[in-house]
Amino acid sequence: MSGLVNTCAHSSRLFLRSGWGALLLLALASLPFAPPATAQQRREREPNSVYAHRRAKLAATAEAPIILAGLAGREEDSQAYVFAQEENFYYLTGHNEEEAGLILLPPADSKAKKDDFQGPREIFFLPAKNPAKEKWNGVRLSPTDPDIQARTGFTDVRPFSEMRAMIEKLARFYPALYTILPYEKELGGYPHERETVDWLKMAAPQANLKDVRGNITDLRLIKSPTEIAFLQEAIDLSLEAHFVAFKMMRPGLWEYQVAAKMVEVHAMGGSEAEAYAPIVGAGPNSTALHYDKLSRKIEDGDIVVMDVGAQYSGYAADITRTIPANGKFTPRQREIYDIVLAAQNAALAALKPGADMCRKGKQSLYKISYDYINSHGKDQHGKPLGQYFIHGLGHNIGLDVHDPGDSCKPLMPGQVVTVEPGIYIPEENLGVRIEDDVLVTESGYELLSSKLPRTAQEIEKIMAEAAKQRPTEVKQ
Repeated sequence: MSGLVNTCAHSSRLFLRSGWGALLLLALASLPFAPPATAQQRREREPNSVYAHRRAKLAATAEAPIILAGLAGREEDSQAYVFAQEENFYYLTGHNEEEAGLILLPPADSKAKKDDFQGPREIFFLPAKNPAKEKWNGVRLSPTDPDIQARTGFTDVRPFSEMRAMIEKLARFYPALYTILPYEKELGGYPHERETVDWLKMAAPQANLKDVRGNITDLRLIKSPTEIAFLQEAIDLSLEAHFVAFKMMRPGLWEYQVAAKMVEVHAMGGSEAEAYAPIVGAGPNSTALHYDKLSRKIEDGDIVVMDVGAQYSGYAADITRTIPANGKFTPRQREIYDIVLAAQNAALAALKPGADMCRKGKQSLYKISYDYINSHGKDQHGKPLGQYFIHGLGHNIGLDVHDPGDSCKPLMPGQVVTVEPGIYIPEENLGVRIEDDVLVTESGYELLSSKLPRTAQEIEKIMAEAAKQRPTEVKQ
């Protein structure tokens, strides 16, 4: 997307092919996945010790308390709403239920900052038990559950109603408090962040609020072995859906039919949600980056961009393929497709730790891709094609399909990123994007989506074989 089965068993098949895979298998074999015990918890999660380790690392980066609130779930009035936790909160707690809060304090023996506060260094807040609500919405975790410490991984679990009083108390010991300060940006979580900050200002008006977003982002950049396994599950489900789309594609279908089939493949394979709204754009719609109407009847001669990714245990894949509606690229479609593929291959050849996705600089993978596109092929007016590459080359993926991270910072081993060059020429009704998901390794990269063909020849072969096996009544 330019600009979400048993993991232990299935992952053993996914990672045998690489050295990274061997390390992941060893790690996964020893991880006691927490069971999905409550109505809204994700199907699989990492062990509590992993979340505790993340919290300890985060707390050590701040000299004052860190205050975070999960999403409230007030959107539940929508008949189509399914609760999903705020990503940073989930990353630190593994908790996927409404109205939770978290307070982290710097280590008591911190050399950077001594304090006089005597009390727990981390507190988890949950809503009180509500049997009446649970009759409608299912069982939720509560502070009074007898096994709540073991279930959550927190020694100190209190009612959410006590969180404000605790903040007021801490403000007497600390002149500053850390939280996620709001910012206005696409997919930035702005309303939730603003509400949390306003609430903190009421609870501790004298406190200086500092931003902890960057501290959490630095942790989220490098994926744990289990995170990579969850991502691989999401990617493999996405690849299966794209294979099905290759085989079913033909003129006469509607865009929404292709998307619906791909979503079905995801759900039946174990995906709890889509990583993002499916994009299936045919003909003129292939040139709209995040086209989401799915309202066109696919015509003979159309090129079709399919940007559709699954989510698995909260982790998002992001895969795009571009195919001919009738199974055969026109010469012009093939020309543009091959340029995009070569631009992707050029970027992949240079992808390694130290490279970046910035739009300029000596280590820029974007520039490698752009320069290839701009030096190969022309538009109908004889002008270079660089002007039609209108988005970045890639982004981090993880708990968000656009996981946080600065595209101009050097890539590091353990990051998982997309590589997705594209050319979009509206006056030709011709858009092409090829997008794959890549794990950065110590010496280069591993293409996690390698099972899905990328060349025009391979795509045409799959589509031709499927057309031969298609029942006569649906052939065009």
